[in-house]
Amino acid sequence: MDRLTQLETFVAVAARGSLTAAAKAEGVAPAVIGRRLDALEERLGVRLMLRTTRRLTLTHEGSAFLEDCQRLLTELANAEASVSAGRVKASGHLRVTAPAGFGRRHVAPLVPRFHELHPEVTISLNLSDRVIDMAGEHFDCAVRVGDLPDSSLVSMRLADNRRRCVATPDFLRRHGVPRHPTDLARFACLTLSSDASQTRGWAFSVPQEGGEGHEVIHLKPVGPLDCSDGQVLHDWCLAGHGIAWRSTWEVEAEIDAGLLVPVLDEFAAPPNGIYAVFPHAKHLPLRVRLWLDFLKAHYARPDYWGSGGR
Repeated sequence: MDRLTQLETFVAVAARGSLTAAAKAEGVAPAVIGRRLDALEERLGVRLMLRTTRRLTLTHEGSAFLEDCQRLLTELANAEASVSAGRVKASGHLRVTAPAGFGRRHVAPLVPRFHELHPEVTISLNLSDRVIDMAGEHFDCAVRVGDLPDSSLVSMRLADNRRRCVATPDFLRRHGVPRHPTDLARFACLTLSSDASQTRGWAFSVPQEGGEGHEVIHLKPVGPLDCSDGQVLHDWCLAGHGIAWRSTWEVEAEIDAGLLVPVLDEFAAPPNGIYAVFPHAKHLPLRVRLWLDFLKAHYARPDYWGSGGR
């Protein structure tokens, strides 16, 4: 059996999480995939994967071998691309994850466009607001919004992310307009639940005492309603139930239409970022490098974000 085929099969099974998924992608029977893995493990004299009817888990040796295999296959693909009449062609399976709200609006529409440019790349998009274990769940790239926690992951800043306080015109007519961030204590504010993000609260830039410069403060407004889902907060805000602190990519269309009104803009904190995060910078597969370049190019276009940007 061809050694290269065994390595490609091992990487494919690890990436897709099952023999059945790898077999389906290649158009062969799962038994064929199983025989290749058996032959590879017999040749190496080591168990690479623990396989049951319900799950597949890499052994310690399998995890180390997978990284080496991915690097070798990437270098081989790049070497072939460099001599094929100057053409660079990406292939393989790309696994991407993004926050649900941002992903629906600003990642999902780009996936089919990327596939049109690189038809030999298949793509899985996961939308979830939980923090994904990229290595453990075998994702190639994560799009994340906001401050990044310290980690061993590598990040690339794609765009700025700005936040604004907004409410409906009717809510502000009935309850008044806050003039300073501390005024929010007197208003019904729509906040994310404590088990969600924004644990530090809403950020504002206020003048320092003595009038020398500004400092960023964090407040934790309260109100009768909170939720762990940002889209629900958005809907409640549009229904006039309170003031929300949302990213401009979520509310700019409603601001332009007059459905929402920004408040406290003069105290807006400096933007944080929209990032692409990936496990390592070296030996990235070509499909991942092209995907990162694709996102960066789109998000860098001034017309992409409309009148308000992020």
